[in-house]
Amino acid sequence: MTTTLSSAAFAISASSFAPLKAKRHGNSASFYSQNNPLSYSPLSTRPSIPRKSFWVRATVLQENEEKVVVEESFPPKTSPDDVGKGSGNEPPESSSLERWVIKAEQSVNIFLTDSAIKILDTLYHDRDYPRFFVLETIARVPYFAFMSVLHMYESFGWWRRADYMKVHFAESWNEMHHLLIMEELGGNTWWVDRFLAQHVAAVYYIMTVLMYVISPRMAYHFSECVESHAFETYDKFIKAQGEELKKSPAPEVAVKYYTGGDLYLFDEFQTARAPNSRRPKIENLYDVFLNIRDDEAEHCKTMKACQTHGNLRSPHSYAEDASEDDTA
Repeated sequence: MTTTLSSAAFAISASSFAPLKAKRHGNSASFYSQNNPLSYSPLSTRPSIPRKSFWVRATVLQENEEKVVVEESFPPKTSPDDVGKGSGNEPPESSSLERWVIKAEQSVNIFLTDSAIKILDTLYHDRDYPRFFVLETIARVPYFAFMSVLHMYESFGWWRRADYMKVHFAESWNEMHHLLIMEELGGNTWWVDRFLAQHVAAVYYIMTVLMYVISPRMAYHFSECVESHAFETYDKFIKAQGEELKKSPAPEVAVKYYTGGDLYLFDEFQTARAPNSRRPKIENLYDVFLNIRDDEAEHCKTMKACQTHGNLRSPHSYAEDASEDDTA
């Protein structure tokens, strides 16, 4: 039964389609429109573009709130094979059934996300660091769930994609360090916060595993919604507390993670960027939260890419392919 459901879900995801946004964002828009600043273009298919700033916009925005935007310093780069190629990554029109299924999945995901956000707003209205601790505890759960299901598929010989395993592990590694930073800032001081975060994470894990088995596309979109909320949360916090954050030192764990010698895993989860294209500078607590926010934007891009079956590749695989071509 699980095999049948999983195969059917991946078959739907593998077909060419243009996912629709949920009803809040309008039915005429496409998740994969090139006009969407958060839209993902694999490194192997993106045409060369000039080095300039562009806008990254969160996917899920609450009603009656100002839209949150952040300027990104480095646009994603192309591989050497892209020169002279067109974009060629606009999926053709999907069937009416696929459009209906996609719209239903995304509507459910946004409803669930908005419901969770309202609860967090109520419980953590004036407690930023505990809220961040709970958010980071929950945010890394989907990557555990994805890897659990992928390990099962691989063990049974049903489906093997090494790039998915590598990228999802790198994402969990990134979120783990976000969590360590929040713990160092005192976000886990209260027992009730630890209890809530851990038990919600356990329920979320089971839910994500089931969702991923039935519809990987839906599971990836739900994770995108969660990451989008995290992006918005940190962006608003930075704008409200920026001057105070600049006066505070950066936690040691953040300095080691963002400026350490081995940044392979840091590059690995940013699938819309070429490796070594982003190297954070950490001088104070403001820089830490700025980079955490930018990490969440990169997670959004990766989760968006995963919603098209087989679209995800490790950023390092392009360099490996180029090296093999040079030696051939």
